[in-house]
Amino acid sequence: MEVTGNTILVTGGTSGIGRALAVALHQAGNTVIVAGRRQNLLDEIEAKYPGIVGMQLDVEDSSALQGFANEVQERFPNLNVLFNNAGIAGMEDYTADTVDVTRAKQTIATNITSVVELSAALLPHLRKQPKSTLMVTTSGLAFVPFPKGPVYSATKAFLHNWLDALRMQLRGTSVEVLELAPPYVQTELGGPQQAQDPRAMPLDAYTNEVMSILADPGKIEKGEVLVENVKHLRWAERDGHYEKTLEMFANF
Repeated sequence: MEVTGNTILVTGGTSGIGRALAVALHQAGNTVIVAGRRQNLLDEIEAKYPGIVGMQLDVEDSSALQGFANEVQERFPNLNVLFNNAGIAGMEDYTADTVDVTRAKQTIATNITSVVELSAALLPHLRKQPKSTLMVTTSGLAFVPFPKGPVYSATKAFLHNWLDALRMQLRGTSVEVLELAPPYVQTELGGPQQAQDPRAMPLDAYTNEVMSILADPGKIEKGEVLVENVKHLRWAERDGHYEKTLEMFANF
């Protein structure tokens, strides 16, 4: 992926990693469209960063995705990068007498269904571009799950597997398939306390390292964008510390 001169759609771009990378990509010389649910946040981003375009989208609303994809293609015919970043997290307690799966169903809809559907809607357009990229945010938890958040971890493992298969399907096309697998980062994905957790990687440091990796294709192996802080999770099983890491997560 070139780090400048693109037209990029970023879902989940109003907060956290999505917002930070949307701003960094905009500042690197790309046309950036940010999609999110909350219009007030889209307005705030547009005002703070002139040139970024905000478009309202609730990715859980499956019926709206095709219409949104059509509108994006009409407004931005040079769109050549889809960055599927929207995601939510939650916890489930399967030791409880009654297990509430409401959040789990929302997590699957947001983290899996919307990613597959929006990608399917825009890939025909991306394939027509001379060079294009589909990038999806997964997680280090795709490789070692967080026991208190089993569905979230499983959605990211699904995406990792899906992207591997998709990369093979698209290898004869103009579309590069990238997986962005973050470690534990100081965002509010897991609640306000996560943004201040000293165990988490600072968001600015994560953003800067990702941008440096994207700028140097030699740092990307097998289509995976991995900062140093996540590699112990990516290679936990290979390196023989999977069970130890899983036990650590159980006590996190």
